[in-house]
Amino acid sequence: MNAVRRLAGSVLLRVFLVLAALFWLVPTLGLLVSSFLSPGDLNRGGWWQALTAPSRLTASNYAHLLANDTITGSLVSTVAIAVPATVLVLTLGALAGYAFAWLEFPGRDWLFLVVVGLLVVPVQVALIPVSELFGAIGLFETTAGVVLFHTAFGLPFAVFLLRNFFAEIPRELLEAARLDGAGELRLFSRVVLPLGGPAIASLGIFQFLWVWNDMLVALVFADSAHPPVTVALQQQVRQFGNNIDVLAPGAFLSMVVPLVVFFAFQRQFVTGVMAGAVK
Repeated sequence: MNAVRRLAGSVLLRVFLVLAALFWLVPTLGLLVSSFLSPGDLNRGGWWQALTAPSRLTASNYAHLLANDTITGSLVSTVAIAVPATVLVLTLGALAGYAFAWLEFPGRDWLFLVVVGLLVVPVQVALIPVSELFGAIGLFETTAGVVLFHTAFGLPFAVFLLRNFFAEIPRELLEAARLDGAGELRLFSRVVLPLGGPAIASLGIFQFLWVWNDMLVALVFADSAHPPVTVALQQQVRQFGNNIDVLAPGAFLSMVVPLVVFFAFQRQFVTGVMAGAVK
C-alpha cells in the first residue's frame, strides 16, 4: 500500500512539473509561432490559430529581418559587447579570486570586504558620474565604454564567487604543486583553473545573459547609430508599432542566443551552482 502511495505521489508530482513547464513555455511558444505568421494573420487572430492551420506559417518574416540593417547590425553590436565583457570579467575575476583565496598580501581581508560591499551598489547610482567620466575621456556612446561599464559592475560578483570556490581547493594539492617547482602563474593555470572550470562556466553564463539582455546601460552608453539588440527592438516598437514581421523574429533571435549558450554549458552550470552544497 505504501509503495502504491509513493508511486501515485511521484506520478502526480511529475505531471504537475510537466504542466508547470508547459505553462512557463507558453509565452516562448507564442513568440516562436508569431515569428512565422504574416502580419495579416496576426491581425486577424492570435498566434494559436497556427495550431489549427499550420499552412499559414511562413519564413518570410526572417527574410525581412535579415534585410533590416538595423536589427542585423544590432545583433553584431550586442555580440561585440557581450563577448568582451564576459571574457574580461572571467579573466580578471579568476585572477583576483585566486589572489584573495591563496595569496598573502597586506590588507587582503579589508580589500575583500570592499569588494563584497560593491555588490550592493546599484547600477543606477553610477549612470550620471560614469556618463560624465566617459564624456570627458571620449568613451561615451562607444562599444568600449559599454564593455568597461559591464566589466566594472560584473567584477565584484565574479571575485566574490570565484574566491569562495577557489578557497575550497585542498591546500595540500597546491602545496604539492609548489614543491614540484610550480610558480604562482603555472599553479593558477595548471591546477586552479581546471578545478574551477564549473564555477567559471557558471559565472560566464550569468555574465553573458546579464550583458546580452541589458537595456538600461545600452540605452545610456551605447552608440545610438549602432545600438544593441534590446535598444534596437525598443526603437522599432516606438517608431513602427505595426511591424510585427520584424519585431517577432528579432525578439525570438535575441532570446535564442542566450538559450544556446546556457544549454551548451548546462552541465558545467549545474556543477558550479551545486559546488559546496554536498560535502
